[in-house]
Amino acid sequence: MTVPKEARVFTETVDLAAAPPFDLGASLRFMCGFRPTAGEQSIDGGTLTRALRAAGRTVAARVVQAGDGVRATLYAAEPLTEEVVGAAADRIAFQLSLDDDLNGFYAIGRRDPAFAPVIELLHGYHQVKFPTPLENLVWAILAQRAPLTVAARGKHALRDEFGDRITVDGAEYTAFPDIEQLATLPEGRIAELVGNQRKGRYLHGALHAWHEMDEEFLRTGPYDEVKDFLLSLPGVGAWSANFILIRGLGRMDEMPLEKQLRAAASRAYGKPLTDAQLQRIADDYGPWQGYWAHYLRAAS
Repeated sequence: MTVPKEARVFTETVDLAAAPPFDLGASLRFMCGFRPTAGEQSIDGGTLTRALRAAGRTVAARVVQAGDGVRATLYAAEPLTEEVVGAAADRIAFQLSLDDDLNGFYAIGRRDPAFAPVIELLHGYHQVKFPTPLENLVWAILAQRAPLTVAARGKHALRDEFGDRITVDGAEYTAFPDIEQLATLPEGRIAELVGNQRKGRYLHGALHAWHEMDEEFLRTGPYDEVKDFLLSLPGVGAWSANFILIRGLGRMDEMPLEKQLRAAASRAYGKPLTDAQLQRIADDYGPWQGYWAHYLRAAS
């Protein structure tokens, strides 16, 4: 009997190396508490399953630890081309920060008596970014002066507009749209979906500017130029730019001084810390100060 085309599922498996030490379990524990992506993936024991967009296709990825890295099994409704597999592998590796070599960061942190216990608690944790920097941009705009439930509702409305769904073992997963999709939405439709005219205007302008930018430049280009680009986007201020630089692009050169970090650092260091004191400690971590701040928040 011929199996209907729509019932077929094509799979490919790819092994991705990570800079040791790497612990996928630590990444999954962080993801369980990360509210911007709550309910958008399945975490079952040591297995992560989620949908993503890769080279214009919707793919599901099931990720497990494999030695020092991970093994990702990809699922799609059509045969997986080399281009799609490569794009999906890049997305997974980048979100899980597999290439981040933490040994220099750990060497500094172990000399800091107040921070050394944080390293031991999170040992092997590579920062989990947003699934894409584009998704981080959208969240940064939607979450401004809004309850997280409202921001999540707007984000899900944008996601569901395109219906990029795939079913794996009876469970349905929906991918967040890529920039080629989002850039097709008129300003009025975006505003309608997110329930806010001002944020609809900001998103429309930011998405069209993002569409003209090369993501590889955002990941690897000169830090100040990338930051200037982000600050030029409608609805993106200094805090949002730093948020995207760290949590969407993995650019750890700077850290934003904000309430959550002050509280987390004050707990770790056993006393209230001023912004000046925070910055002095962070300066000791040099290019790792963003990781220092992220570890403090993750540990708390």
